[in-house]
Amino acid sequence: MSGDRQRLRAHLATGDTSVCRCWQVVRADGVSLGFTDHDRDLTFDGVAFRAGSGLSGRVLQKATGLSVDNSAAMGTLSSPGIRAEDVEAGRFDGAVVTIWKVNWADPEAREVEFRGTLGEITRSGIEFEAELRGLTEALNRTDGRVFQRQCTASLGDRKCGVDMSRPEYRWETEVLAWGPASEMLLAAAPTYPDRWFAGGSVEVQSGDAAGLAANIKQDVSNVEGRRIVLWEAIRARIRPGDLVAVVAGCDRAPETCRAKFNNFINFRGFPHVPGDDWVMSYPARAQRRDGGSRSS
Repeated sequence: MSGDRQRLRAHLATGDTSVCRCWQVVRADGVSLGFTDHDRDLTFDGVAFRAGSGLSGRVLQKATGLSVDNSAAMGTLSSPGIRAEDVEAGRFDGAVVTIWKVNWADPEAREVEFRGTLGEITRSGIEFEAELRGLTEALNRTDGRVFQRQCTASLGDRKCGVDMSRPEYRWETEVLAWGPASEMLLAAAPTYPDRWFAGGSVEVQSGDAAGLAANIKQDVSNVEGRRIVLWEAIRARIRPGDLVAVVAGCDRAPETCRAKFNNFINFRGFPHVPGDDWVMSYPARAQRRDGGSRSS
């Protein structure tokens, strides 16, 4: 239920009000958290909004048209639902946020003030500030199909169609060691050639970093095992013995789609699109007409 907006408006019209704000934060991993600036817990729509959570909001700037609503939420890391480790690990990045104005004496009298996502989160000691981005923020992202030589699908998605659960594309193993520069050492995997997982990802299955993932930059075998280098460090502690799933990568080239995944029928690029220099081409009497150099 969305609440009774008219009942709230009638309450505000009396001039003697009992109003607070409630926030619901839903992370990408499905964890839902509720907070309120009231001095007692409130519950509605099956969500418990905890008081004394240390979370408060700045003035919400709302705009008409396609302008982006913006605000910020401030708080401390003292709440059981907001841990420093989770903030550092990025578990709150992109979380969906809904803010209500609520009559705490009659929680059914409420209205939604804001819907959006969490943006940049900054910390100073045990305090943090999270940017709130409105729904129209999504309009700032480029969408639609791009005509380019490389494939535009994401590996394993509906357009691609490759089953990434197959053992040749997904390898589950234990971490032997976690080193500097975002490196990890895994057990030897002789069935996978070097760079098989480059461009893919590591998904942590257990331990403090469970549920987090990172993209793979390098993937080579040595005498100790399989050495994986990540583009960006996983922002949580990884210990030897933690389980990870290593997923194969794709450079989006047609040759890779055909040879590595046997999936050229679903290739979503345009490998025969002329290059930018095509507009400068001119007739030539070349004997070869195989698409090669025009000067030979």
